[in-house]
Amino acid sequence: MTDRNAAVLSGLAGIRSDLEDLYRDLHRHPELGLREHRTAKKVSDALRGLGYEVTDGIGGTGVIGVLANGDGPTVMARADMDALPVREQTGLPYASTVTLTGPDGTEQPVMHACGHDVHVTALLGCAQLMTRAKDAWRGTFVALFQPSEENGDGAQAMIDDGLTARAPRPDVVLAQHVLPYPAGYVGTRPGSFLSAADSLRVTVHGRGAHGSMPQAAVDPVVMAAMIVVRLQTIVSRELAAITPAVVTVGSIHAGTGPNVIPDSAVIELNVRTYDDATRSHVLKAIERIVRTESEASGSPKAPEIERTAAFPPTVNDEETTRRVAEAFAAHFGDDAHTIDLQTASEDMSEIPQAFGVPFSYWGIGGIDAGLYAEAAKKGTVTEDVPVNHSPAFAPVVQPTLDTGVSAMTVAALAWLGR
Repeated sequence: MTDRNAAVLSGLAGIRSDLEDLYRDLHRHPELGLREHRTAKKVSDALRGLGYEVTDGIGGTGVIGVLANGDGPTVMARADMDALPVREQTGLPYASTVTLTGPDGTEQPVMHACGHDVHVTALLGCAQLMTRAKDAWRGTFVALFQPSEENGDGAQAMIDDGLTARAPRPDVVLAQHVLPYPAGYVGTRPGSFLSAADSLRVTVHGRGAHGSMPQAAVDPVVMAAMIVVRLQTIVSRELAAITPAVVTVGSIHAGTGPNVIPDSAVIELNVRTYDDATRSHVLKAIERIVRTESEASGSPKAPEIERTAAFPPTVNDEETTRRVAEAFAAHFGDDAHTIDLQTASEDMSEIPQAFGVPFSYWGIGGIDAGLYAEAAKKGTVTEDVPVNHSPAFAPVVQPTLDTGVSAMTVAALAWLGR
């Protein structure tokens, strides 16, 4: 195993500079979900140049590259490509200044605020190493580049477009994500890793009136306020203290002026849970509270509850993750860790689920190690370390890229050639 890893990874030094240039280019040119045309073309061109059999345009902009190398297992490695509507504030010389027209017709700033540029670069680096060292492994390596993870619809778009018929059925699916940990860090976790996420839009109805005559109204603002307060009791009073969950109300919209009681109010909220039973309980509790508070307020019309986005929980296969963790321990030594449960969410698990195969998803660090250590010493990690989706989030180029390429390569080689 160690000899095979060394044989494949020996080529990393020779491609490091090109990968760093690619990363800076991707960071400078971010694209929103299902609009990753430039990124997808760079990926397709690179894979074809490496001798992969390429299928592109899957689910809009998704790409797969297949490298068959004799009899053996099939490993699928996945990276997401899309960016976010965030204005970059990193001050980097390769910072994004891109703006794109959003769905509402307005111009939106765009940046790679979640590190998907790292993921694309790392997987292309791994793909390059695999094709350069074919004597060191046997099997089939599939590199999958997914669109629109941030919107939660990219994996399903590829599946709906015939992914399972257009790609070899893998024995295992592997994926990674850069996180606000020290660069060089790799972290695995068997079982629950990322939360399920459900976003809801709730509209409650009242009866409008003059602000001086509340007796003539059914006030939806008060109704919404009571609902918001009551929602906080779901986690604190309906779930066991050891059951992790988050219910966050992110926005409330009602009314047009201070002296007019409106007809309705809109509440938008987000739920994070880690298993199907808790997810079902929390969603049912939200519906119960909304309907009951509306009735208690004398609402003239039943509330409307719409689920606007849904991400599945990411639950790693335990045996698969054990194999990855052992490979990481052998290669990374003290930099290999067991990572904490994360409250972020992903749609990647829909891909292995569609194939009916196990998967493992892990984290790598992207924060300057000195900055992180100083913040940890002062107890100011939350304040001083930018997190994913922050306008200040930008993984340091190295050793983040070397770690990402090495982690994906070492994990794939834990199957290929065995």
